[in-house]
Amino acid sequence: MDTSRNDLRDKVVLITGGSRGLGAAMAWAFAGEGAHVVIASRKAQQCVDLAAEIAARTGAQTMGIGAHVGDWSAIPDLVEAVYERFGRIDVLVNNAGIAPLYPSLREISEELFDKVVAVNLKGPFRLTTLVAERMKDAGGGSIINITSNASERPAPEYVPYGAAKAGLNSLTKGFAASYGPEVRVNAIMAGAFFTDIAKGWDPEAFGDLSAAWPIPRGGQAEEIVGAALYFAGPGASFTTGAILPVDGGRMAVG
Repeated sequence: MDTSRNDLRDKVVLITGGSRGLGAAMAWAFAGEGAHVVIASRKAQQCVDLAAEIAARTGAQTMGIGAHVGDWSAIPDLVEAVYERFGRIDVLVNNAGIAPLYPSLREISEELFDKVVAVNLKGPFRLTTLVAERMKDAGGGSIINITSNASERPAPEYVPYGAAKAGLNSLTKGFAASYGPEVRVNAIMAGAFFTDIAKGWDPEAFGDLSAAWPIPRGGQAEEIVGAALYFAGPGASFTTGAILPVDGGRMAVG
């Protein structure tokens, strides 16, 4: 088997949270490798617009669709829409996530906590169970979960988010065992990337924090794509249940 490149020609890739940030960067990268790309997020028009732009520039077949992965009952409709259009899903990227800020841990409402868990953990669980069964029946596929190093080192402002992402780490390993060998399930443990979430960061405080990392800066969205292409492609045929930090080395320092 030739594993010298990421051969994703004619593969169907579904990316949640795909209209901006890391999701959009991955959508462009998959399309550039010849894949058909489905972009899903709560903002339907942004998904449609980005899908049209990617199709125009790359020639890829694309689809933009509105979907709220935190809504358990709505997820089957998303899956059916993709299968109706393309007939299969070869790669699922569970990228959608939210990390709302709060005044203090004591003041976190049940509603906020439930929203964080729904989008970051419950949604990926539901979507994976629906897609992985069909992948397995079709002979194989790859599922990539986008987690966070907050799952292991949560800052005070990201405690519920970190807990939900820790659960997603656990699901990654559990699903790898449940759906292998046909379906590979891996995770990218993302660090600090300069996406929309970074707009609220204090530049000076972030500079002090990142100065201790082996790569002392935040990441650009395009720097996530190498790991995603690897996990999706044939080069990762013997890799499942892995959680790969892509964080400038933050997890490597004490």
